[in-house]
Amino acid sequence: MNNRVPEPVPLPPVVAPRTSFWSAHRRRPAFLLLLVIGLILFLTLLPGGVRASLWMAVSAQRGLVVLLFLFALVTLSLIWSAGQRLDSRVFMFLNLRGYPKWLDRIMWLATQLGNMLSAFIAAYAFFLLNYRELAIEIVFGTLTLWLLVETIKMLLGRERPFLTIDKARVIGWQEKGDSFPSGHTTQIFFIMTLLINHFHPGLVVVAALYAVAVLVGFTRIYVGAHYPRDVIAGVVLGLVWGILVTLVEPFWPVLRF
Repeated sequence: MNNRVPEPVPLPPVVAPRTSFWSAHRRRPAFLLLLVIGLILFLTLLPGGVRASLWMAVSAQRGLVVLLFLFALVTLSLIWSAGQRLDSRVFMFLNLRGYPKWLDRIMWLATQLGNMLSAFIAAYAFFLLNYRELAIEIVFGTLTLWLLVETIKMLLGRERPFLTIDKARVIGWQEKGDSFPSGHTTQIFFIMTLLINHFHPGLVVVAALYAVAVLVGFTRIYVGAHYPRDVIAGVVLGLVWGILVTLVEPFWPVLRF
């Protein structure tokens, strides 16, 4: 009887997958650099008087800006330290329900209201309607806001739910980048806060605008892109940024291009 133990067959060497130039760890710094360049170009193209007024506004409100910014960071840190298990359960409850296909399409379209392109389109429309100060505030606020959002995402590095929850539904495409906070939610709450503080509408209009913002926040969970805490953080950050940019408004001179 042959009791000889067969020699182990050597496994082929593991070849690490090639990392493309636009891999995840390179896309984020590249996007941040693009935002910085966009912000610099925007400030460069502003008239000298407008830049001076903007600096005056920031300088005058420096203490309040720092306090509100610290408040936002503390709020986000408290939200982030909450239980991941509860976050996942709420996500699955909202994401995995038996929704009809036609609602999937509507939700995917609604979620686009919170992207950066929608903000720039809105700014262009307000510029054409002669609301030039509001248009500048939207562009300036959007660029600075996304710089902050992308920086927080890069520092925290939270994975999106479809990467950690096997059953997660994804409507549309699997979005790149990190999850915390929700940039779309932050953007839409910033825009709505800015519009409300600029036009001072009645209570019904205010409720309608924030209802749209809440819908966009819900769609981020619906399409599988964010956890509930990502959305809550986006709500807080968007409100804070809307208030901060509104503080600049009294310092804008009358714009004549």
